[in-house]
Amino acid sequence: MQIQTPDWVKHAVFYQIFPDRFARSKQPRSHFSKGMPLEPWDALPTLQGYKGGDLWGTIEQLDYLQNLGINAIYFTPIFQSASNHRYHTHDYYQIDPLLGGNVAFMELLEAAHERDIKVVLDGVFNHSSRGFFFFHDVLENGPHSPWVDWFKIEGWPLSAYDGSKPANYGSWDGNRALPEFNHDNPDVREYIMQIAEYWVKLGIDGWRLDVPFEVKTPGFWQEFRDRVKGINPEAYIVGEVWRDSRQWLDGTQFDGVMNYLFTAPTIAFTAGDRVVMEYVQHSSYEPYPALDAAGYAAKIQYLLQLYPWEIQLTQLNLLASHDTARLLSIAGEDHASVELATLLLLTFPGAPSIYYGDEVGLPGAVDPDSRRSFPLEQAWNRDILEYHRHLIALRHTYTALRTGSYNVLFAEGLVYVFVRRLGAEEIIVAINADTESAQISVEATDLLSQPTQVLYGSAEASWGSSDSRNLSLKLPARSGCIIGASR
Repeated sequence: MQIQTPDWVKHAVFYQIFPDRFARSKQPRSHFSKGMPLEPWDALPTLQGYKGGDLWGTIEQLDYLQNLGINAIYFTPIFQSASNHRYHTHDYYQIDPLLGGNVAFMELLEAAHERDIKVVLDGVFNHSSRGFFFFHDVLENGPHSPWVDWFKIEGWPLSAYDGSKPANYGSWDGNRALPEFNHDNPDVREYIMQIAEYWVKLGIDGWRLDVPFEVKTPGFWQEFRDRVKGINPEAYIVGEVWRDSRQWLDGTQFDGVMNYLFTAPTIAFTAGDRVVMEYVQHSSYEPYPALDAAGYAAKIQYLLQLYPWEIQLTQLNLLASHDTARLLSIAGEDHASVELATLLLLTFPGAPSIYYGDEVGLPGAVDPDSRRSFPLEQAWNRDILEYHRHLIALRHTYTALRTGSYNVLFAEGLVYVFVRRLGAEEIIVAINADTESAQISVEATDLLSQPTQVLYGSAEASWGSSDSRNLSLKLPARSGCIIGASR
């Protein structure tokens, strides 16, 4: 079977937005935002408090995102909910009124598309919430409810709030606020399929699927793909699967997953033993122990052999998300670690994803601290912002950095060198993660050209002679570079 994935994703740079924390509209368009007891924007976030970010605010920031080089947005959930993260869905057909409702979303979708920015929504289809109408009916009417078979009822009475009593229904991770759907019920299955179709028909560009591995019903995700792709063959379907994802990436289900198998070794190599263990040791990805260049090369080469190339090009690659601490904090505020990891992210096959605020140096420990409000402009780290802009621009400029092959040229000590190649275009990327400068000779017998133009970084590169196959590189400590032909 020939695997087909959306072509636009191969050329996308994503920006992940947690809507309550990204942007509060300067000129409120909704009466819901007037006089509400919101948390101060610059105060540290709490588990249950709201900051009041909305979709009108995101619209006002689209020019900023476009200038950064972003051409795709992934929103964490935006449907009506009783939580600031909105994974507790109340109504899958209504955008949360605090975000501006359906009117704000449709205006956002149009404004984004006018700028050629794609929009991907978070689909929370494993579970709903206590406030979901169908489940609420079960709470009110017990076994007499017509919706009983929509959920995994285990006994009576249900206890949705009193933790001293058995819940008597299946819920995600034992959290009784999140009752799980019974996906074996054909009506539930059809309901979810129609939700997916509805928003794709309205113009969204894809779905990020929350904990899809929890849905055990055979054929469910195959049908989901068929139904979504039947409306828009270029719609992106990306699953939240943290580990080996081969069973979902066979071409019949997802176009990619959130690629934590890239995240973990990249942090372990660039941050090394600077990693603050308390921020990562309870996570389901493991950016530790420290890796040297050979160890990193082994992890990356294994990853690149794991899935078909067509899938590799539509993986969603990331360094942090709303489910992790931010990289700056994981690395103990070591800025070089962040820059080196960002360089590797933006030169790797697949679609890179920037977690809102990472590009301006926003720190954050584990949830809820990783979900801080986007900082005011005077608090931005301009150096971090500029190298993000520079690296994103290079990715857009050189096709080889998006869809070219990936071959490791050198991996010794803490120096890692690889080449991205597409036709005659060859781009060399080198990382020195050591605290000492490095001078190396790289045997590059397979290269067709002798690129020497330093497009990023402050390395020195030379080939010695016109027919030499050995590249000499001098790399400052804790630095990286991109070498290619100037445009």
